[in-house]
Amino acid sequence: MQDEDDTSSVASGARTSDGHGAHARKRGAAGTWADFKDSPFLPAVVLVFILAAAAGLFAGSYTYTMANPTPHHIPTALVAPPGSTQAKEFVAGMDKALNTSLEVRPYADVPAARHAMEEQSVFAILDVRPQGVRMDVAGAAGASVAQVLAQSAPQVGKALGVPVTITDVKPLQQGDPRGLALFYISLAAVVLGFVGSIQLSVHARSLNPLERIAFTVAYALLGGFTIAAVVDWGLGAVRLPFVESWLILAFTMFTSGMVFTMFNTLIGRWAMLPTWGLMVLLGNPSSGGAVSWPLLPSLLGHVGRWLPPGASVNAQHTAVYFADAQHPFPFLVLAGWSLLSCGVFWFWRHRHPGGRDRPAPAHGAAPGA
Repeated sequence: MQDEDDTSSVASGARTSDGHGAHARKRGAAGTWADFKDSPFLPAVVLVFILAAAAGLFAGSYTYTMANPTPHHIPTALVAPPGSTQAKEFVAGMDKALNTSLEVRPYADVPAARHAMEEQSVFAILDVRPQGVRMDVAGAAGASVAQVLAQSAPQVGKALGVPVTITDVKPLQQGDPRGLALFYISLAAVVLGFVGSIQLSVHARSLNPLERIAFTVAYALLGGFTIAAVVDWGLGAVRLPFVESWLILAFTMFTSGMVFTMFNTLIGRWAMLPTWGLMVLLGNPSSGGAVSWPLLPSLLGHVGRWLPPGASVNAQHTAVYFADAQHPFPFLVLAGWSLLSCGVFWFWRHRHPGGRDRPAPAHGAAPGA
């Protein structure tokens, strides 16, 4: 009898041990996952994959837009007698040589065409005369466009037996022969704009909403001044209309900083992802700064004008080279993004990670105490 009881106890103990062991294993796996989720390792692992993907996207976006720029539609002014066969043949030859189509816009005379070039409505002027073709290009309107036109036109003229004269009527400044300086200073303003906002979130987390906006304005004004001063006064690379260029850079930095603040309000610690995607992966390659819009893939060429980097390059470029034809559009784009970002941040400011708690009023305090 004692032996049976001992056997039963052993069996029961074995079942209990097996049950607790399975339960322990189950709880152990769940507990390990719970611990992993609450540890810094989960976001670190996620960031490893995100950064790897971002590296590929970054290289791909810039290579896709800048490695082999190809003309698509180049707005071109045409001054020629009505029904000119020579003009038609030359335009057809240019289309074939460029593997694209010139977007020809007829003008009554050269001064009218030159005015359109000042307005940046056209990138070149074809002045067709009985003695030959004169092509005026504007390197300042787009160095890469001027280059492909200047390379193709003499070949077409030789094939048609027509003399071609090429003149750059709006050349780039001597210190910026490739026209990249304005792109770089705009890029600096964009990147430092959202980096500044990130640093405010890290090192000045307790700033209240109005204080955060005020300090974003402050570093934007000082940063824009520094960029312009270094490039113009320090290096002498580009002669800037200093005050206008400074304010454009400051406007760009503020807009970029508030875009990050908006995303930080909406999605918290992952705000860098949409900010980087919008401003760097998409905005900078499509800005028209490194490669002119007619040479970009057509969709990017249109989208870029509506993003802060493109608006900044557009405004800066016009201020430096086409001062008498500044357009409101790029400033409206920057203002729109700034207002949207500030509005979202202010409306959902209670969700933004940061700020100071207001002290609660003391309840039950005696009047006059």
